[in-house]
Amino acid sequence: MTTMAQEPAVRPREAEIRRHELAAFLRSRRERITPEQVGLPRGRRRRTPGLRREEVAQLSAVGVTWYTWLEQARDIQVSVQVLDALARTLLLDAGERAHLFTLAGTTDPTPATTCPSVTPAMRAVLEQLEPYPACLQNARYDILAYNRTYGLLLCDLDAVPPEDRNCLVLSYTHPEWQSSIVHLEETQRLMAARFRAAMAGHLAEPAWKMLLGRLRTESPEFREAWDRHEVVAHRTKRKEFLNRHVGRVVLDHTDLWLSPETGPRMVTYVPADEESRERLEKLRLISLGKATDLKGRGELRDQPRTTRT
Repeated sequence: MTTMAQEPAVRPREAEIRRHELAAFLRSRRERITPEQVGLPRGRRRRTPGLRREEVAQLSAVGVTWYTWLEQARDIQVSVQVLDALARTLLLDAGERAHLFTLAGTTDPTPATTCPSVTPAMRAVLEQLEPYPACLQNARYDILAYNRTYGLLLCDLDAVPPEDRNCLVLSYTHPEWQSSIVHLEETQRLMAARFRAAMAGHLAEPAWKMLLGRLRTESPEFREAWDRHEVVAHRTKRKEFLNRHVGRVVLDHTDLWLSPETGPRMVTYVPADEESRERLEKLRLISLGKATDLKGRGELRDQPRTTRT
């Protein structure tokens, strides 16, 4: 009975300690970032080290008062969407991001940088498909793993942070990825429609809501497409890409589903003509050269790339 009587008193104390740790952590991260790092002018009268509270709030799309309360360790609820926005604004690395969510007492719904569901057999299949570009995706368009050719098809995917390796995010926010898609507007509209259809079965899941919130915040084009309420099922489609290394390639896209549900899938691109086949082979050789260069610098990772859950 003594333990049961003490337990309610312990939990509020622990929550209070967490709030103060969270407040101190946010202040320390805010103060280390210069305005130039996030595209803001410094100004002549800046006395605050790093960013101001109102700047963090603006960049994270949250209220200034609410963010101030957060740094004051007030007892307020913090959603995973807001924590994700703060992590991006404050340029947190993977360890700092995990610490942020731990202090907030919640689970980070963003996929991790490794994906245990991608088996060695799947990775071997991706590698054997070279020079055909191929990747593994889930229903949210997260890129789980990919072969070398796919890694250079639309941009240098290795240079993209793992948390941003999502086809929707890249199609709506990444300039090089966008410039590689010949029919960009049509592609964006169809992807938004397919995402809406897929999300119908995941409306309450934090990872899905967080991705939707990010897209609506960062892309006016996505907001416009999303507000049309269009729904389209997945289907095989011929696509044209303008690759910066080898030029235009015309490819037939196919989804190979890995379960009875329309969730995880292997996405493959097969050349539609001889010229595209030759250019894919050239792209493969370029990717091998890149891999050799990375190996020489000690930066080469196991292939094909496994990126997230």
